[in-house]
Amino acid sequence: MANVEKVIIIGSGPSAWTAAIYAARGNLEPLVFEGAITEENRLAGTLPLGQLALTTEVENYPGFPAGNLEAYLDDSIDEKLRKTMAPHGKEGVSGPELMELMRQQAKNFGTRIITQDVVDVDFGGHPLKLSSSNGKTYEALAVIVATGARANYLGLPSEEQYKNRGVSACAVCDGALPRFRNKPVAVVGGGDSAVEEADYLSKFAGKVYMIHRRDELRASKIMADRAMNNPKIEILWSTTLAEVLGNDTDGVTGIRLDSTKGEPGFEKEAAGVFLAIGHTPNTAFLGDKLELTDKKYIKWTTPGRTYTSVEGVFAAGDVADDYYRQAVTAAGSGCMAALDAERWLAAKGFH
Repeated sequence: MANVEKVIIIGSGPSAWTAAIYAARGNLEPLVFEGAITEENRLAGTLPLGQLALTTEVENYPGFPAGNLEAYLDDSIDEKLRKTMAPHGKEGVSGPELMELMRQQAKNFGTRIITQDVVDVDFGGHPLKLSSSNGKTYEALAVIVATGARANYLGLPSEEQYKNRGVSACAVCDGALPRFRNKPVAVVGGGDSAVEEADYLSKFAGKVYMIHRRDELRASKIMADRAMNNPKIEILWSTTLAEVLGNDTDGVTGIRLDSTKGEPGFEKEAAGVFLAIGHTPNTAFLGDKLELTDKKYIKWTTPGRTYTSVEGVFAAGDVADDYYRQAVTAAGSGCMAALDAERWLAAKGFH
């Protein structure tokens, strides 16, 4: 079938590059759409390399303990690209470094990469069809969707200013970093995920403030009780985050809060601000072509498999996972998706 790809992978986070590595080693000659470098994607948090490209230290990805990786990075990553990267510190691998290493590993096995967005799909028959932001249409026997999910932020200028310098949307990813240990931090939100974040942070922080705009939590009763019974957690009822305070040297140093009941605003000392107001999966381009959950994540239709509602289409990473949302679990599901695609193609007699 001339000009029909064996497998196209959409995305450029840990799940996409892992899928590409496995697919390439399985002789599927993968083509990856890593996304376009545009101001719109920057503002939406959907630039190539995914959420990890917006992260500083990565302490919990296996195989990368703290240490000086400078020589390894120089040898492993394309020389021209390496010159554009910040000098490596000794705290361990950074998010951008880890993602560039994954991307380079996929390229080493022959993965082809297009720096464009997929803007529309036609999964009504085979081969599967994809339309890109450069106006071209591509066809594939199998497709792996690994476009991830982006954290929701409040949109404050100061929030943007201190991202990765004390502002985070993942306590499990960043909460154990030295900058937060034995210091006060704040969690914005009032649902189960906010309580989970606050409870996790209480293991490391000296104090955890929960900022909630209402006078009762939206979390389930058992989770609400957990927050209110934790001596390290203080719930700041009927408040909203007005501004993240900080400086260029220390990053986040505090927060300014407004009252939702007309009371005077006030400030609190804080070394970190964790947003726990949900995530938005990057599935808008799919329209109604795949079955989604009520939260708009791609629905896995078979337990233990990355199958979707369309035969030949597989999903990996955070675009289909609203629970774990970790780099290592995303990478694992990328491996699964590639193996699922390879075995599906073999069963169909395509290779």
